[in-house]
Amino acid sequence: MASIKKREKRDGTFTYTVLWRAGGGRNAKQESENFDDETSAERFKDLVNGFGQRWPLGWIRGQGFVAEQRRPATMFEPFALAYIDRLTGVQGDTRGKYKKEVRENMAPWFGPYSVEDGEGGISRDMVQDWVDDLVNGRLAPLDLPDRKPRTKYKPKTVRDKHGLLFSIMQAAVDAEPPLRASNPCTRTSLPRADSAEEEEDIVFLEREEYGWIYEGLVDDAKELADAIAETGCRWGEATAFQPRDLRRRNGRPAIRVQRAWKRDEDGKPVLGPPKTKKSRRTIVITHRLDRILRRRAKGLVPDALLFTGPEGGRWDPGTFRRLRWLPAIEYAMEKYGLIKRPRIHDLRHSHAAWLIAAKVPLPAIQGRLGHESITTTVDTYGHLLDALDDEVMAAVEWAMNPDAPLPGFLASTGLHAATEGLPVMPRQGSGVGQPGWTDASEVAEEPQTAGAGERPVFVVTAAGRKVPFVDEQHAQDFTDQWNDDHADELAALRAEGLAIAVEQIAQQGAIGPERRNKWVGGGPVWTRMPGRELVYSSWATLDAGGMLVSEPAAISGRWTWEFEHDEYTSKAAEYRTERRSDGQTEAYARGINKSAVRRATEDALARIADGGAHGEWPPTASSGVSAASWDKQ
Repeated sequence: MASIKKREKRDGTFTYTVLWRAGGGRNAKQESENFDDETSAERFKDLVNGFGQRWPLGWIRGQGFVAEQRRPATMFEPFALAYIDRLTGVQGDTRGKYKKEVRENMAPWFGPYSVEDGEGGISRDMVQDWVDDLVNGRLAPLDLPDRKPRTKYKPKTVRDKHGLLFSIMQAAVDAEPPLRASNPCTRTSLPRADSAEEEEDIVFLEREEYGWIYEGLVDDAKELADAIAETGCRWGEATAFQPRDLRRRNGRPAIRVQRAWKRDEDGKPVLGPPKTKKSRRTIVITHRLDRILRRRAKGLVPDALLFTGPEGGRWDPGTFRRLRWLPAIEYAMEKYGLIKRPRIHDLRHSHAAWLIAAKVPLPAIQGRLGHESITTTVDTYGHLLDALDDEVMAAVEWAMNPDAPLPGFLASTGLHAATEGLPVMPRQGSGVGQPGWTDASEVAEEPQTAGAGERPVFVVTAAGRKVPFVDEQHAQDFTDQWNDDHADELAALRAEGLAIAVEQIAQQGAIGPERRNKWVGGGPVWTRMPGRELVYSSWATLDAGGMLVSEPAAISGRWTWEFEHDEYTSKAAEYRTERRSDGQTEAYARGINKSAVRRATEDALARIADGGAHGEWPPTASSGVSAASWDKQ
């Protein structure tokens, strides 16, 4: 506990020194403060004891409290509130939230301090301590000891609060004249946002899951829920729809978003402009929703609300959630086993997810949702784009390979016309003589120079085929990949017994690499890893009259390598026909795109049925190729 030591000065007056150990530790540093009168010393001693044997907040050593030494207008709370009042382009409810944030989550830490530089000013250490307290839910220095525990804020929330404090302190730096030289919020160590944690805040509903919830909604809530789910509007926007907002765009029914419910500084709900400039938008809607909205608008004045609460006024979000939304979720959980707990706002997120699943481009989704920046759209929904992987790869394949099928989204939208005239990208084919191959005769006949020795190669035996490599690591990588591709087959062989396995594993698997001083076999020596593709194939037979002898074989796939010339291809799909001596004709199709191979099989059969002649490898690539593209033979 703090104590007071009284000392007499030479002039007969006394000095009163308050002494204490920092933090109350027995061996901690001794702190002290001097006073000329005993009353002031007693008051300060009580403050030290009240602050746990530490300097009272806002006290400047030898001077007293900051508030007594600095200008009142530059103390943190009045300065921060004045800064918020001067903000432009901020709506009333936002301004009120900022002020509440200052009073509840900043002033209890920074209230006794000034925004100015010097003694009693806010420092970087203070800001870091504040952030750590928010993360851990610790009480503020000015909180009463019996206050209920504070909330442990999530990383994103802490970052948002820090951003507001940064802006307030930057205003002190930018003041004329400047109140301080630098912003104490720079270089603060902020908690890292856990992406998995952030994603849990958003719930994406599958279409059937929304249907379950819809079934449990009371009738007066179903059409409002449908309006949000179909348009992706925010709650405040959808509940502000009026008859005058019903429009037409390019001949289609639409609705104009030009106002939203929000709250003023006093918390009173008011109608005002939407959240951002781009939130003012016209959204195309289905004829079904248009009929619903026009039915609700019938007989109403232009500025009446289309959706109203049970008592005829504005739908209060809390009332809707408590009396309509939560009971519907409980219904869906009990009847259908729903395990998600979506908020009403998650209908907006689900709307965006449905559009992405339907392959709607992100800029179109941005405009529909009213995001100010495409970055917001990407940051919120970018992780859902895995659903477009097939389309992305189809587009890349088409760009790199003019024989590949036209991507479906280009074919259906007509956007392919915009790509006409683009240069053809170079491609590396397969076969002897292509880049990366070295002819065997060149290796075998390589002149031997004194001291150089013979050039070694590393040979892998794969299913009985000898594959030589210049680089040992390439050979080892190839061996591992081949055996991994055939792991199931090899495991089945091993399970049959040692006698069978030894012989057949050698025929199915890859063995090596084996080092040889030089390569004297036929074929090329690989200086790189050969290409590898999962190639699908199918075939069917027709009689001389063009009738199927057998149904097309089920499409199957296997990993093939660039040196397997009879089976390897990098094309999306290709086919050929072959006429046999007995008058029957066989159609073959293969490729790396299963759907394209199926279409290629159909094209080949159609070609035969039309009386066309057979083709040869390399065959014509199929992306819906017509019989007219073949030369008659």
